[in-house]
Amino acid sequence: MSKLSKEFLEKNFTCKRCGTCCKWHGYVNVTIEEIEKIADFLKIDFAEYMKKFVILRHDRKGLSLDEKVNGSCIYYDEDNKICMINPVKPKQCRDFPIEWNFENFESECVGAAELLRGEK
Repeated sequence: MSKLSKEFLEKNFTCKRCGTCCKWHGYVNVTIEEIEKIADFLKIDFAEYMKKFVILRHDRKGLSLDEKVNGSCIYYDEDNKICMINPVKPKQCRDFPIEWNFENFESECVGAAELLRGEK
């Protein structure tokens, strides 16, 4: 359970672009509508985009963006600390850490860690 309440995060959390949430293994669940928006944003044909950048989840119950070999999101630019598809990033990405997070995320997420220390 998070040490920071959803209500507190909604009012106080500011992403510091540390990339922690973008750099760990796991699915980035996407809908067809989100895939269409991303492909359009990147000016890539939908079918081509699906072949190159989308995978079927192992449980076969949904789609996910592919990831780099190290588990990082393919759209996280480590050098510039930005999401390259920020204007159209999937809901899962937009919702972290307020709508969902993982146990002890506060120890890895710079913005949450600052809140725990009383900084903002």
